[in-house]
Amino acid sequence: MTASAPAIERVAACAFRIPTDAPESDGTLAWDHTTLVIAEVSAAGVTGLGYTYAGAEAAHLINGAVGKSLTGQDGFATARAWDVMIAAVRNLGWRGLCAAAISAVDAALWDWKARILDQPLIQVLGAARDAVPIYGSGGFTSYSSEQLTSQLSRWVEVDGCRWVKMKIGSEPEKDLSRVQTARSAIGAAGLFVDANGAYARKQALEFAYRFAEMDVRWFEEPVSSDDVEGLRLIRDRAPAQIEIAAGEYGYEPFYFRRMLEAGAIDVIQADATRCCGITGFLRAAALADAFAIPLSAHTAPALHLAVCCAAPRLRHIEWFHDHVRIERMLFDGAPIPKDGMIRPDLARPGHGLEFKRADAERFAV
Repeated sequence: MTASAPAIERVAACAFRIPTDAPESDGTLAWDHTTLVIAEVSAAGVTGLGYTYAGAEAAHLINGAVGKSLTGQDGFATARAWDVMIAAVRNLGWRGLCAAAISAVDAALWDWKARILDQPLIQVLGAARDAVPIYGSGGFTSYSSEQLTSQLSRWVEVDGCRWVKMKIGSEPEKDLSRVQTARSAIGAAGLFVDANGAYARKQALEFAYRFAEMDVRWFEEPVSSDDVEGLRLIRDRAPAQIEIAAGEYGYEPFYFRRMLEAGAIDVIQADATRCCGITGFLRAAALADAFAIPLSAHTAPALHLAVCCAAPRLRHIEWFHDHVRIERMLFDGAPIPKDGMIRPDLARPGHGLEFKRADAERFAV
């Protein structure tokens, strides 16, 4: 570290449990709350903000091994800090909660760097585009037909989304009817389905052909993303109009490389709240670019906006209902869609978000 480089003085985290606005479920899970973990990194009188959607245990990791490893480190040396955090959790296991904790801190480091330079994060990262398309995402299997219709049509008619995504798989016998309801609700807009790994291989392949008859264009995790051979089987044999997508559970670059080398997907997803932050997302984007595969950002649209403006081959950001709701409730500066696009506010430094701590206190864990 040079004499003039600001040293990291403080890393701290806290967690908030926010109830959903209705019961929610997908093909393999049901939930009634989302946990938001906030990370702050301070140096030279400036504080950067990052966050992840994970268990409250991630906050304990940040306040412990992850945060302590960064004290005294060069605040500008984000790549070095990334390596230091990963080394600090070696014996705990890099993936899962540790990766989520690192993700929040890495995002805070990038925000700090942009704020101390008094620049929006997109200018620090380097823009490849000025705005990013979004697709509406929710359509939970717990929703009634009326709820499904209302949510999906609103994304198209109000937010201007060109595509929407719904959950399937918890009750396969109802999936074709639900997908037809969604198709009727959104007209000519693109329809995506997400099974969250609920189907067996041959079952998923059969559904792919039936979904194609309803002009479905995207089939996410038709089988478990751990079943790379199964994903490749479905990608090779599904109708050409349907893209196979997966990647949201990638915690480190090796996962993305294995998925891409296997030829398992048409579009790879990455999540900066899981894949070790902005740094990890950029590494996933570089791999996608090297394999000439498009990249889609998974959830947390406010956090992803700047890095998605910088990433090569970026297709879109998931405008996920739960996270959009939380980001609007608890962050000043959360993006607002216009004609199906979101864009960074260049008048705000960093990623442009300010945490509304007083509003969040009632959700504190």
